[in-house]
Amino acid sequence: MSKIVLASSNKGKLKEFSQLFAEFDTEVVPQSTFNLVDAEETGLTFVENAIIKARHACEQTGLPAISDDSGIEADALNGEPGIYSARYSGSGATAQKNLQALLDALKDTPKSKRTGRYQCVIVFMRHAKDPTPLICQASWEGTILTAPRGDGGFGYDPIFWVEEHQCTAAELTPEQKHAISHRGKAIRQFIDQFQHLNPA
Repeated sequence: MSKIVLASSNKGKLKEFSQLFAEFDTEVVPQSTFNLVDAEETGLTFVENAIIKARHACEQTGLPAISDDSGIEADALNGEPGIYSARYSGSGATAQKNLQALLDALKDTPKSKRTGRYQCVIVFMRHAKDPTPLICQASWEGTILTAPRGDGGFGYDPIFWVEEHQCTAAELTPEQKHAISHRGKAIRQFIDQFQHLNPA
């Protein structure tokens, strides 16, 4: 398989997926190449939304598609923002506005209660009516800071504290992040299962 559509317009995700697939003879093409608009995420779980996005990309392009639905969960907020992470700050949401909205929601939360995690679900569909999509899920535990640090990564990375490296996700190198992140772990699961589906 030489070409897979990424069912996302997120440049940060495209960069990470492209880096992770660099060792394979598979090109990851963003759906924007086909002038596709994002599918409406009407699901109530990461899995549902990932399937909706992958199926939409397959239907519109006729190519296999991979989608990623991910977000951050704050334990003190009963798992919010969760599936709404990309639009947490409401209409006109941006990464910076979302990050600030989460900081505001946690402003009275003590350090000991600021635990949380990133979640990632990856779905691969061979075609729009694929009855057995490949589904991979992984998480990444951390703590949510009170102020941003670092300028790498994207999304909530500047406030996501990674204990084992004593820095935020935004201060990790891309290689360090891929090795331990929710998306890196989910992609490695995917690649392992994908290879079993498509032996050389």
